[in-house]
Amino acid sequence: MDTYTHGHADPVLQSHRWRTVENSAGYLAPHLRPGLDLLDVGCGPGTITVDLAARVAPGRVVGLDVSPAPLDEARAAAERAGVDVEFAVGDVYALEAADGSFDVVHAHQVLQHLTDPVAALREMARVCRPGGLVAVRDVDYAATTWFPANPGLDRWLALYGLVARRNDAEPDAGRRLLSWAHAAGLREVTATTSAWCYASPAERAWWGSSWAGRATASAFAEQAVAYGLASAGELAAIAAAWQEWAAADDGWLGMLHGELLIKVT
Repeated sequence: MDTYTHGHADPVLQSHRWRTVENSAGYLAPHLRPGLDLLDVGCGPGTITVDLAARVAPGRVVGLDVSPAPLDEARAAAERAGVDVEFAVGDVYALEAADGSFDVVHAHQVLQHLTDPVAALREMARVCRPGGLVAVRDVDYAATTWFPANPGLDRWLALYGLVARRNDAEPDAGRRLLSWAHAAGLREVTATTSAWCYASPAERAWWGSSWAGRATASAFAEQAVAYGLASAGELAAIAAAWQEWAAADDGWLGMLHGELLIKVT
């Protein structure tokens, strides 16, 4: 069983709701066209899925998540946008789709949380049609950097890595995507990178608020305490560090992501 390090508390979904094709799947966007059938694995609250659906309509779009928790919100987002998306609970290791069912299989920030990302890539490729694309993007936490220096954020980054690896997950997935694809027998691969940057007052307030909340009220916080890796007091100090960073007039943070476009043969 995989353990989702973040969980689905509102501070987590606050981050997920911001995601769109433009800011989270730009590497895939040029390859989208009307009529493509698309599977979005790990869809969460559905903001990327809905954006993808608008770009491939009238193609069939399915959004899957391992948890039912965010799916009602995803369905509401699709209804507001006027796009047709089927949302369901699903298992990336055992997708309920026949071989070659989709033209595009997309997963954003999914492989980093899996105990067997290679098996997941094989399964995603199985349900993708020959000539289609598997598209994956994952952050590389160790490459995250910020200003000004803040010992509380140093502790956050180290603790996040400890919790994720305690879950048998890989927080530095971005740099490993290509190796995982090759291990899955997928060789027609284009690897790229892109980054998220939070620097404006509004961006800092939003991102700092999200992580201050996650530090004290999320699955990450619960796991950190349960695993004996941090105390409630340490987590409160991390939350305060995020708020301090958000309030800094010259605050800046960058997060590097690895991306793959895999052509299925």
